[in-house]
Amino acid sequence: MLHVELVLQGLVNGSMYAVVAIGLTLIYGLLRILHVAHAGLYTLGAYITVLTTNATGSLALGILAAMLVVGLCGMLVYRLLYEPMLERPPYVALIASIGLFICMEESYRIVFGPYGSSFDMPRLGERIALGPISIAAADAAMLVGAIVLLTGLAMLMRRTRFGVAWRATVTDPAMARSFGIDTIKVRYVNFFIASVFAAAAGSLVAVLNNLVEPTMGSVPSYKSLAIIVLGGLGQVGGTLAAALLLGVIEAYGTIYAGAYLDRDAIAFIFLIVVLMIRPQGLFARGS
Repeated sequence: MLHVELVLQGLVNGSMYAVVAIGLTLIYGLLRILHVAHAGLYTLGAYITVLTTNATGSLALGILAAMLVVGLCGMLVYRLLYEPMLERPPYVALIASIGLFICMEESYRIVFGPYGSSFDMPRLGERIALGPISIAAADAAMLVGAIVLLTGLAMLMRRTRFGVAWRATVTDPAMARSFGIDTIKVRYVNFFIASVFAAAAGSLVAVLNNLVEPTMGSVPSYKSLAIIVLGGLGQVGGTLAAALLLGVIEAYGTIYAGAYLDRDAIAFIFLIVVLMIRPQGLFARGS
């Protein structure tokens, strides 16, 4: 029974990492940009969810508002920050993204205060019985939310014109343009979708922890960057598998090594060891 609960908790943790890291993967796959500021948008989504929910009493409205606003902010970040840098070496955009992330964290500290915000009324605090085991409603919401988002993304990429255009642009932008695909529009929509994923992850974590802090994006940002490498840079399926694997490793590590190491330390040790052995990632194509 303990193993079932650990795997379930691991899937909850992994689903959160997956929703954040998938957005990073979409951006890297299309533009080869390591979008560190993605974690700042994740935090913004959490704040919008808490503030909107407290103002209206509707958690659903808070999450939808966060996804819409953060999605538009992601497009703005692309327009103002990344688009002028597309012809420059990749490290230029990386440095700019790190600077933007730091600026966002400090802005949240100034605007919202350094001590964090929470829901006026606790959300999804009860537990749901699943036979002999139980799961917190917030954990269940994280799992269900991740499944809905990832299923929706898979359908978008496989069954819509945008999905075809996105895959064509990733494969060969020049060829895609020659076939009439508006690659500029694809990039904007790509940033919108990736940012929506960041907002959704921030919203779900806000519900899970009932706390939003200015620096809450720091650890997920580092883990997400490692996860997309572990999954094979730009590989959506590999990123998902790597995120879930990391979540399960964390859950088991917390039980069997938690007396000696923090949960985040366990995760980073695992990631460092794997990347030392296989720097191209566990799920890189052609390996």
